[in-house]
Amino acid sequence: MKKILFFLALSAALPLSAEDAEALVRASRNRVNADTVSTRARMVIRARDGSVTERLLDQYAKDGPNGSRAVIVFQQPAGVRGTRFLTMQNASGGNDQWIFLPSLGKVRRIAASEGSGSFMGTDFSYDDIASTSRDTDLDVHRLLREEALNGRACYVIESTPKDSGYQYSRMIQWIDRETNVVYKLELFNRRNVQIKTIEMGSYRDVQGRLTVHSTTVSTLAEGTSTELVVEIIRYDDAIPDSVFTTAYLETGRAR
Repeated sequence: MKKILFFLALSAALPLSAEDAEALVRASRNRVNADTVSTRARMVIRARDGSVTERLLDQYAKDGPNGSRAVIVFQQPAGVRGTRFLTMQNASGGNDQWIFLPSLGKVRRIAASEGSGSFMGTDFSYDDIASTSRDTDLDVHRLLREEALNGRACYVIESTPKDSGYQYSRMIQWIDRETNVVYKLELFNRRNVQIKTIEMGSYRDVQGRLTVHSTTVSTLAEGTSTELVVEIIRYDDAIPDSVFTTAYLETGRAR
């Protein structure tokens, strides 16, 4: 199953190849070995004025014929209850995405051009939601340096998309040398200006897997952030394939 701090001690760049850097990114994204993942999480959205709103959501993930598949179901509050979102990795390594909004009563496909759009009014974009399963072949990877982050030795790797139409011009991530977990990402727009920071909070052992407890996305220019706090997580529960269909998005029922 493919999955989705601050005083830094700089060291000299390491003599590793692009292939080595790509292997490190791939190992990080593939480090959790599970057939399925089921979670309940609380989403905390902080606006520029300091106001806070919360949402409760469930997520189900499972590998498919072309890669990872995931469904997000919003449970609370009433204004978003019943909203369901599906992302599926396709044969090219990219993702196909659909959303069901109860107010519209129908499923709408998310166009590739909407990847940079806000997901349900949060700091996550549609591309961000699928980023943990992004195919490593879609980017060129380069090891910038080795650096201490939160007291842990990390590889700092820059990934540059091969597709010039992707919303980010480059992504820099800090990967723990020992465990392969990601602690932080910096995301840059097409003008090479950093626009977002993604930070992973504490990790904990769940069924023998080192699992992130919280993820915070901050939009720098807006002064907003969205934190996703995992309250329940289970690996290897049976999930019907019918959950990962547009029919499920419409009805909320697995056949």
